[in-house]
Amino acid sequence: MNIRELRAELGDTQSEFAHRYHIPFRTIQNWETGVRKPPEYILSLLERQVKEDLVNRRTYVLPKYDSRKANLPRRENYIGSFSWLKAVRDCMGEDIVFALDQALMCQGNFGGRNDEYIVWVYGSKSLTRFNGVVVLGNKVSPFNVLEKSGLKFTDLNRTISDALANESILDMQGITEAVSRYYFSNGESFKGLSINPVYQESFERLAQDAISYYDS
Repeated sequence: MNIRELRAELGDTQSEFAHRYHIPFRTIQNWETGVRKPPEYILSLLERQVKEDLVNRRTYVLPKYDSRKANLPRRENYIGSFSWLKAVRDCMGEDIVFALDQALMCQGNFGGRNDEYIVWVYGSKSLTRFNGVVVLGNKVSPFNVLEKSGLKFTDLNRTISDALANESILDMQGITEAVSRYYFSNGESFKGLSINPVYQESFERLAQDAISYYDS
């Protein structure tokens, strides 16, 4: 498939496609008009990513409170993130995989906030019947899923990719703190992290923020 066909699969405009994959808008235009040809490895990576995103669609707008929706347990009423996340899972009543900030809590990389409202998950679309829930996708590769104390959550590599994919609407404090913790506990190295080349440039910016995080 060519770039135009991949974009059409998602139903994105050129601007939306460029934003989704952190590719300059002019580059997308040049690829589609034939002024330039994308490298084969980039095209291959984009094909794989588009196939994944057709199932795991990214969101561009955070949910606002809706009085017609059900409410999840409030974070401030629980001591410790695990007790709250278990209550959230039980309230949802479905098999879910926590993502982003909630995954970081499960990993022990982020303490969360007492006023936590947004809950990121992989699961069925029906979960949006609850206030504050963002469904990143209906499924995620089991190779990227960990389990602890009965909770399922994405591993750090997948969490970083999800964060970079949703950077425009995500509070990056949690992921910056997690990447910083990884760097300093791994001998001041990012070795071991596997970053999708589509997000490499964004990760380099995140890495610099993470290195300076504890000095700020």
